[in-house]
Amino acid sequence: MVRRAKKTNKQKSFFFSDYQESEIAFIKKDANKIKISLNRVVFLFFIFLSLAIIFSTKVIYLSFYPQQNLFSERPNLNYSKERADITDRKGTLIARNIYIYSAGIKPKLVKDKKNLVINLKIIFPDIDIDEIEKRLAKDKFFYIKKRLTEDEKTKLWLLGNKAIAFEKKQHRIYPQKNLFSHILGQTDDNNTGISGIEKYFDNNLKNRKFVDSNLALTLDANLQYLIREELINAYSDFNNIGAAAILMDVNNGEILSLVSLPDYDLNQRISIKDEAYSNKITLGVYELGSVFKTFTIAAGLENEIISSDTIFKNLENKLDCGKHTIREHDELPKNLSAEQILIRSSNIGAVRIAQKLGVEKYKNFLNTLGLLQNINFDFEEIGTPLPFKWGKCKLATASFGHGITTTPIQLARAYAILTNGGYNIEPTFLKMKIKNKNDQVVSKTTSREINLMLRKVVKLDEGTANFANITGYEVGGKTGTSLKYNSKAKLNTFVSVFPTSKPRHVLLVMLDEPKPAPNFVYTFPPSEKFPNGYRYKGEKRNTSGWNTVVVAGKIIEKIGPILAIKNLQASKNF
Repeated sequence: MVRRAKKTNKQKSFFFSDYQESEIAFIKKDANKIKISLNRVVFLFFIFLSLAIIFSTKVIYLSFYPQQNLFSERPNLNYSKERADITDRKGTLIARNIYIYSAGIKPKLVKDKKNLVINLKIIFPDIDIDEIEKRLAKDKFFYIKKRLTEDEKTKLWLLGNKAIAFEKKQHRIYPQKNLFSHILGQTDDNNTGISGIEKYFDNNLKNRKFVDSNLALTLDANLQYLIREELINAYSDFNNIGAAAILMDVNNGEILSLVSLPDYDLNQRISIKDEAYSNKITLGVYELGSVFKTFTIAAGLENEIISSDTIFKNLENKLDCGKHTIREHDELPKNLSAEQILIRSSNIGAVRIAQKLGVEKYKNFLNTLGLLQNINFDFEEIGTPLPFKWGKCKLATASFGHGITTTPIQLARAYAILTNGGYNIEPTFLKMKIKNKNDQVVSKTTSREINLMLRKVVKLDEGTANFANITGYEVGGKTGTSLKYNSKAKLNTFVSVFPTSKPRHVLLVMLDEPKPAPNFVYTFPPSEKFPNGYRYKGEKRNTSGWNTVVVAGKIIEKIGPILAIKNLQASKNF
């Protein structure tokens, strides 16, 4: 009994001893885990606490910092324009400097020339590979292309080639592309003006005092667009090789629009030597034909040699002057008043008036209107009227616009002076140059008489400019048809003034080498003879009245609402 009890006690003792050790081991192990977990919690808490303190400090700091617009101001902090913007009269941007990238190659850093050339050909399909390979062989830096597009820049950058170097530089851009090409001119790669407004006002545009302001011109982008569109449309109707137009305020000389076609995209920076792209309005010097008859009549009125109803009897259909014969363009009545000579555009009638005036009086009158000398203007591209020796035959031909030259801008200015009450004005693109009218060079009486006659040229059935008689605009004007030098090709011009009761604008339109348009459908406006107007097709004549006047009428109809003159005639009745 005793032995069993001892045995049993030993078993219990052994079992108790084993249980005690395992329990202690477990407790120690678990305690270590708890200590490790607590350390992690403390560490994470410290991290989050630190971040909270940092962000709180930043918030407090920013709350006391001066307010700024980070989105609009920060990108421009390092941008300093090298040239001032150019805008139209309403603030429309037409020229601005922006940063553009150029890309070049450092041949010494090129590891695989063949691979580089292939990649360049892919990015620039028109690139001259032979030229690139020659330049790579010279081991001197050269440009791949200046003025990269964003797409080209990205593709070159993605090549990751250390031999390709990018250059960030300011360049001039022209958002309107072709629209003002003959006015704005261009700048070179050093941001220096080389033609047009950019050259003439180069110092002002680069002046640090004014570079953050705008050079505001008198031009109107909307008018410029509409007039250009109608001149472009004329190509399909009359198959001409060029066209031009100028719209000017007769009272202060503000040029609202000046277009010369063909034109070009200023952003392409290409050198143009073809004379077809020259500025026809300011640089072109032409014989302009019968538009000079207005000056002949005005000179007679101003010198009190004639009145509007002075009758010239037994007018010949032709007359000889030296070796030349002067003829009428159509069969006209033998007896015409001075007014009818202008309305019907009689060559012989104009000669008779000039003969009454004499050389000196006629020449002096033309000089008064600024037709025979250089005009003072806002850029250098200005033509000079060709000199000639006055004589009896020269007086005769000059009376109807042949053998005498001037520029279209000078012609427009002369019509503005004649119709604005006789006050001298200077055409300009800048408002700052405009002066109040105080220099009267032609009498108001002569000006009023000329306005009445010009209105009849357009309004009456026997006039030569019926297609410009757009209802509500009170248009007056004079046509001119002339031959280009040593050529049978024509240069057709129409100078219009509106509204003639109180002139505000002169519009000159010129078509270079228009062709007859027998398939063109002419729409005659209502008149005394045809109250409802009528349509006509099959005309083979190629004078100004059958093409340039048509284009001018369409232009006036488009721009009239913008100029706020529509329904002028109707408004007088109320």
